[in-house]
Amino acid sequence: MFASAARNPRSEAIGRILVIEDEPSVARFVGRALSGHGLGVEVALGGERGLDLACERDYDLVLLDLRMPDVNGLVVLRQLLRWRPEQRVLVLSAAADVETRVRCLEQGAADFLAKPFELAELIARVDARLRRVAPAGDSERELRVGRLALNVARRTVDAGDGPITLPERECALLRHLMLRARTPCTRGQLLAAIWGTTFDPGTNVVDVYVHRLREKLPPNAIATIRGVGYVLDG
Repeated sequence: MFASAARNPRSEAIGRILVIEDEPSVARFVGRALSGHGLGVEVALGGERGLDLACERDYDLVLLDLRMPDVNGLVVLRQLLRWRPEQRVLVLSAAADVETRVRCLEQGAADFLAKPFELAELIARVDARLRRVAPAGDSERELRVGRLALNVARRTVDAGDGPITLPERECALLRHLMLRARTPCTRGQLLAAIWGTTFDPGTNVVDVYVHRLREKLPPNAIATIRGVGYVLDG
């Protein structure tokens, strides 16, 4: 059920990848391509094995197929991000309809690449998702707007009742809004800044994450500007 691709000696310094895929030929193809690119790759043949590995070990990125006979990839995505909300997941799937892509992004996937895909695009997407956010400057490590205090390094927000830990994407979203406090941000701007994509402007992934963030902040901290987007009032 489990195979490990040969590792490049430099891989530990660059990135560890888990490929969850039930088709051995596809898994070998992707694994070899990423190993040849200098990445440390492990392959799990099937959703159950993949979920076990993703929860037991640390990976910089998980590549996840959706259509697997044992455990559906959407179930794996949901359970994995419940256990490790900071985990980056790139979905690879032949089910490329808009509804499926939107569901994956809403559940927390970092990106979606439809099968069949060009190897060059896969490598580019993986590189983009492995690229770490540049360290915040001193002025951004602790942001304060009104009652809100955001510790970017620890990913905690405190509105006066003690710190609350935020998943990576929610922290990035709040940081973006705080840096632009009282300036409306459009959904397109937030998609580009936080998700690194202008994927389907009609998706409600931004609204889903704003809703999750609002549940952890004081009432009315984030206001909706009808027809525009969102603004942090502070």
